[in-house]
Amino acid sequence: MRRLLRRAHHARALLHAARTVVVAAAMTCSMITSLGAQAAPVTVIRADRAIIGDGTQIASPLVFVQGERITAVGTAAQLRIPAGAKVIDLSGYTLMPGFMDAHTHLASIDNDGGDLAVLKETPAHGAIYATINAKKTLDAGFTTVREAGTTDYVDVVVRDAINRGLIPGPRIHASGPALGSTGGHADVNGWSPFLDIPGTGAIVDGVDAIRKQVRLNAKYGADQIKIVATGGILSVGDAVGAAQFDADELKAAVSEATRLGRKVMAHAHAGDGLKMAVLAGVASIEHGSLVDDEAIALMKAHGTYLVPTLIILEEIVTDGARKGVPPNSVAKATAIAAERRIRLRTAYQRGVKFALGTDATSDIHGRNGEEFKYMVDILGATPMESITIGTMNAATLLGVDKELGSVTTGKLADLVAVKGNPLTDIALLAHVQFVMKGGAVVKAP
Repeated sequence: MRRLLRRAHHARALLHAARTVVVAAAMTCSMITSLGAQAAPVTVIRADRAIIGDGTQIASPLVFVQGERITAVGTAAQLRIPAGAKVIDLSGYTLMPGFMDAHTHLASIDNDGGDLAVLKETPAHGAIYATINAKKTLDAGFTTVREAGTTDYVDVVVRDAINRGLIPGPRIHASGPALGSTGGHADVNGWSPFLDIPGTGAIVDGVDAIRKQVRLNAKYGADQIKIVATGGILSVGDAVGAAQFDADELKAAVSEATRLGRKVMAHAHAGDGLKMAVLAGVASIEHGSLVDDEAIALMKAHGTYLVPTLIILEEIVTDGARKGVPPNSVAKATAIAAERRIRLRTAYQRGVKFALGTDATSDIHGRNGEEFKYMVDILGATPMESITIGTMNAATLLGVDKELGSVTTGKLADLVAVKGNPLTDIALLAHVQFVMKGGAVVKAP
């Protein structure tokens, strides 16, 4: 019996010793982890000025970056550069938050093959195009984009590849296929009824079909839902202001998306389709070309954003024929061009919330920054306001304003810089020389 007791006592002693070793090891690992975190290298960025993204600026700023986040923002009088820190000297430059484009189509390409592309290409083409355009977009200073509808979930795949570090590109908020109606802007019209040609989105009619497609998009990784509420410019057989879903269909899309934790963006140029989309509760109206006084009042009351996509419509009018845009589309864009500028300026001046979006397709990829000047010239925004529209406003629309959109301590270190002062020359934003995404420099002067 005594021998058994001694053995039991010995076993308890060994167990206690083992527990002590485990606890000590855990404490050591914790200390090593803590020390490693404290010892993470600090990068300090020095510039002539920092435009914060909220309408303010700092002269002669120092921005500290550690890991993927901003750890301090101030001036040389307020902050001391720690020993061993890496200093990025951007003297002569203006530092800003990473830009955001809330309406892109990365899976398009410069020479898209026209109408016959749909008969010749596969989803693999779109993935290759999106990979090319993602790099162009990031190099242009746009560290975040919201995709406005991509077939075959190409935007989801490319987003995930970027997040895994396989390819370079911006943070992508994917939509999957846009929801369009039969014969509408997302459909392909004008061909023989004996040809089964897929639409540029998912063609759905009726409340049940819409709910199912919203669920499918969410199932396969969409971050938000896009619905095509009116006709468009680059389509055949529909007027830009023609409603393409009824009120119940639009409400079904929003209610189902909301239940699944997604926002809805609505392609809408004008008319009842635009107003019904606002009343249904969409987060943003895309294009809004002929937004009228009633729609402006509704958007203000509901807090609906307007993403005006200025560059693409302007270029269809001025350069569409050379680029191979069909005559029908050039005629549509030309017919509304003058009134569009008036209505969008009116909406902005009356206080509708705006976020930057280019509708980047074709050769606009990589030229996204030209949209800032269009906002100044057409909307009447000041240069500072246009930068806010393309940073903090867009971040708020996308629901990422706690992590992105401003040069603020604690946020992700997505930063861009241009040589000179964009507050005196807004066109400088089309020529970004420095890009940092998540604390990693991806482009430098």
